[in-house]
Amino acid sequence: NYGVETTADLTSGLSDQRCTIVSGGAYGIDAAAHRTAIASDAPTVAVLAGGVDRLYPAAHRGLFTQIIGSGAVISELIVGQAPERWRFIQRNRIIAALAAVTVVVEAGRRSGALHTARSALEIGRAVGAVPGPIHSAASAGCHQLIRDGLAQLVTGTDDIMQLWRESTGLGWCSP
Repeated sequence: NYGVETTADLTSGLSDQRCTIVSGGAYGIDAAAHRTAIASDAPTVAVLAGGVDRLYPAAHRGLFTQIIGSGAVISELIVGQAPERWRFIQRNRIIAALAAVTVVVEAGRRSGALHTARSALEIGRAVGAVPGPIHSAASAGCHQLIRDGLAQLVTGTDDIMQLWRESTGLGWCSP
């Protein structure tokens, strides 16, 4: 609940700033980001790990339909390609490239979100991480990013907007 609630709060604030939300369409954090963006009338982009005709997870078909109505569902893969396990890590580099700022809300030590953060860092994008409970395995990756100086501490939308301003040199987000 912590990650989903925090994601909803951050996404709502970013939507108020007219930011486009980019995520992977997965269960949990991704879905919370997309749903909040849609509810806030903000554009959102889902990057798939298979072809755009292979919506995954299938249980999110309705969510993907809503995303298409307010943003885009995209993939670097051709139609018909299955969302195989290794492609989820591969697609994270696309998420990082599309976003000016990557924010990791929750991540275990071996989370795909850490791959997204590393991809963002490799291409010079800003990375933020949300701290969580110190005994939570779901926050260990965020704490490591902050501890290692790879991510800036994020406790609210203002922190993300500051990262965005510093990384782009601009004063506002645009869809």
